[in-house]
Amino acid sequence: MANSNSSRSGSVPSTARYGFSDAERAEDQLRRAGWWSARGPGEAEPILAALSRTPDPDLALHSLERMRESSPDEWDALATALAQDVGLRGRLFSVLGESTAFADHLAAHPGDWVRLASDATPPETVQEWTAALLAAVGAEGDGEPGTAGGPVAKLQGQEAVRELRATYRALLLDVAARDLGNIAEPGLPPVSYDEVADMLSDLAVAALKAALAVAVAEAGITEVPRLSVIAMGKCGSRELNYVSDVDVVFVADSEADVAVGTRLASLMMRIVGPAFFEIDANLRPEGKAGALVRTLDGHLSYYRRWARTWEFQALLKARPVAGDAELGLRYLQAVRPMVWTAAERDDFVADVRSMRRRVEAHVPLDLAERELKLGRGGLRDVEFAVQLLQMVHGRSDESLRSTSTLEALRSLGDGGYVARADAADLIDSYRFLRTVEHRLQLRQLRRTHLFPEFDDADALGVLGRAVGFRSSGRNTAAQALVAEFRRHAKRVRRLHEKLFYRPLLEAVAKVPTEAMRLTTSAAAERLAALGYTSPQGALRHIGALTSGVSRRASIQGALLPVLLDLLGNTPDPDGGLLAYRKVSEALAETPWYLRLLRDEGVVAERLAQLLGTSKLVPELLIRAPEVLRLLADTPALAERGSHEAAISLRSTVGRYADPQRAAAAARSLRRHELLRIACADLLGLVELDTVCRALSNIWVAVLESALDVSVRDTASKWDGEIPARIAVIGMGRLGGAELGYGSDADVLFVCEPIGQADEATALKFAGTVVERVRALLGAPSQDPPLEVDIDLRPEGKQGPLVRTLDSYLSYYRRWGEAWEYQALLRARAVAGDPDLGERFCRAIDPIRYPEGGLDETKVREIRRIKARVDAERLPRGADPATHTKLGRGGLADVEWTVQLLQLQHAHETPPLRTTSTLDGLRAAAEAGLLSESDAQELIDAWMLATRFRNAVMLVRGKPGDQLPKHVQERAAVAAALGYSAEVDTGEVVDDYLRVTRHARTVVERIFYEV
Repeated sequence: MANSNSSRSGSVPSTARYGFSDAERAEDQLRRAGWWSARGPGEAEPILAALSRTPDPDLALHSLERMRESSPDEWDALATALAQDVGLRGRLFSVLGESTAFADHLAAHPGDWVRLASDATPPETVQEWTAALLAAVGAEGDGEPGTAGGPVAKLQGQEAVRELRATYRALLLDVAARDLGNIAEPGLPPVSYDEVADMLSDLAVAALKAALAVAVAEAGITEVPRLSVIAMGKCGSRELNYVSDVDVVFVADSEADVAVGTRLASLMMRIVGPAFFEIDANLRPEGKAGALVRTLDGHLSYYRRWARTWEFQALLKARPVAGDAELGLRYLQAVRPMVWTAAERDDFVADVRSMRRRVEAHVPLDLAERELKLGRGGLRDVEFAVQLLQMVHGRSDESLRSTSTLEALRSLGDGGYVARADAADLIDSYRFLRTVEHRLQLRQLRRTHLFPEFDDADALGVLGRAVGFRSSGRNTAAQALVAEFRRHAKRVRRLHEKLFYRPLLEAVAKVPTEAMRLTTSAAAERLAALGYTSPQGALRHIGALTSGVSRRASIQGALLPVLLDLLGNTPDPDGGLLAYRKVSEALAETPWYLRLLRDEGVVAERLAQLLGTSKLVPELLIRAPEVLRLLADTPALAERGSHEAAISLRSTVGRYADPQRAAAAARSLRRHELLRIACADLLGLVELDTVCRALSNIWVAVLESALDVSVRDTASKWDGEIPARIAVIGMGRLGGAELGYGSDADVLFVCEPIGQADEATALKFAGTVVERVRALLGAPSQDPPLEVDIDLRPEGKQGPLVRTLDSYLSYYRRWGEAWEYQALLRARAVAGDPDLGERFCRAIDPIRYPEGGLDETKVREIRRIKARVDAERLPRGADPATHTKLGRGGLADVEWTVQLLQLQHAHETPPLRTTSTLDGLRAAAEAGLLSESDAQELIDAWMLATRFRNAVMLVRGKPGDQLPKHVQERAAVAAALGYSAEVDTGEVVDDYLRVTRHARTVVERIFYEV
């Protein structure tokens, strides 16, 4: 009665809390095992707790009952040992709760449980495993199986296969027990994936040796041929699974050994299949159609003449494992050099990538997401990426020549070929995916790589617990496993695409292997062939960049062979390499610099082009390295709006109250923008009008920022009062938004009193502000100068720095000369008070666009001044034919021509009222003042002269108006202008002379009326 009440009240112990899905059956089984009574497990509590932690407690308990039923005599000893031996309990229960195949084995061989006891000493090395397998077939002797004098099996045929199979399965049980043991008993020491893969690979090698010993016995031969067994694939790399095909290649020493060697190889394969695992010899030359056994010379002949890219990739994993060791070593020494030159083959990188895509394409779409091995984000993604990097970079770096995927990844990370974080992530994901694969295969000891269906909660739960996940809260082991699997697959795919499709790889692969060794005499010869005028000097730069054993030196060693080739295609390889060294040394402590060059191939390509062409770019780059990142992002480099940059500059500078810090910030941002524009220009990503507009806008932003901070600073010394509003009027190229890289900013400053302030006070305040602006911007700097030129003001250098609007108007009306009216044609409000600036421009319109146009006297005056400028201002020794500013058909010719037309006709032709030279020419053509062809001749000349002028600044790093005379500088200017390297520099000059000659003809006809 008491029992009935306690049953209804739920006080009777239940097996359900130990994770058994069928509690009633589990209780019966536990009673029969002696581990359960009416009061529960009692002293057997540790046993049930261990069972509850297994991946599948029901399977583990059921398997134990099978063992008890198959051998009742063994059961008492096993039950006693399980109660006392924690190690046995953890290893046996974990295996039985994971693998039905090992449950079958233990049911058939119940005595094998003793192998898992804590005091057991199972074999752990290739030699010990080989000895155990040889003992199973009665083979004795100390020599290498399969060689003359080596052990020969006494058992043959099915009897040998049966004994080998049972012994191999028992040895495999040893490995699985060590692998899984701490699942059921967490206190047992864990065994890593790396250790398990090593053991499985070594056990497979032992199996091959034993099979060879049996094959020799079955062949009945008296003289054993010299035959070597070469492991390939995962066995070769010591990354074998529990169930894998084992890839091998057979090599004979001579033709005399081939026939008998083929017989031995065939027998060996026939033994291995039923005894151990499937053996695959299809990686041999010609695959299935090729001879099973070839001589070493036969192998080498095939690889030299016929082998495809994937066959060299397969040879990465080759290692001799059985048979004649000396022959195997000779094979390895002969084929390895071929592996490390395979990357020089035409389209090598493309071939490897194509192979990966073909493998992926064969995965059925409905299985692709669950395919651990071949699918997206699977094991092959890791292996293909690693092998491609090995074969490309391993030519010059022997540390990368490992057969192991994980060792190769570590070496790639240590050597800087892969980011350390990326290498660590791939190692972590590879281990996880391999562990999942191992657990899947252990279930039935079947070859599988397919993750369970995502809605199969039972299968996922068992697998999740086998991998090490436990249910917690609302999250089950199944949910945790799926989330982790998807995370790793996503990470692997991302890193695969980053590394496998890295553009730099193709460039590295094209560099000859000998040239990868950067300090040899052959390297000097190659440098000379690439166009370096001082190969020894180049080698010194290379030595400085790659000396030492630092990670930075390793990355440089990987980058330089490609960069040397890329620089060799530029106008100045020597100067480019020197610039690269300076930039690298300046950015040595910038952690992302070399990583960016390594990971973003387009950055390396573009940087080489820039450094081998321009002296301005490296000077700016050292002080604005952040622009390097933009080289990988064409839209950010070339499509950023100039107004956006200007707004950013004004906003940043506006945060500083201290004028010096504000000026420094303005210079920094201007430097960044100047470098961005220069890079985009040299790379041919932007048009001339975009360049000029961007340079003008950034100058305006600098002016406005400097004016703002100077006003605030001056006001602070005037008791916080601002007695005047100030406007900055852009003149010349600034007014026309046509600045080049080396242009000054021609400006006028205009002011007017605010409130009750008188004019004298306003002028004094404004004068102080203007002096402050000029001092801030004109301070010495390594950057291109920020000269604020106010020489176009009334009275020139003798006149006041700033005037009121009325003062300007009074001067122009009373004293203004024709050239001053001409200068006002390009006046545009650019900074300061916008209303005052616009009023200034409207007020001078009647002056610069005089009613009725210019009278003949003033026209003659302008022509006279122009002729005087041509005669007197051209620098001594300058060539008038190739001087971009003052030469024939140059900038001054075109600008004076359009300005004369504006002075004469803008009063009646509103479209001519523009500060832009090109817009003015187009408007003149539309108004019929110029023919379309004449306008186009002038536009072409102006644009070409401006482009040449900009190119000279980019190439030399300093302003210049004369086309260079030095051949190398001319070649660099041609490259900056977008001419191909094959074009003779004489042709470039001829193009300039032709265009400007045509323009000069128009100028003489229109401007001089000749």
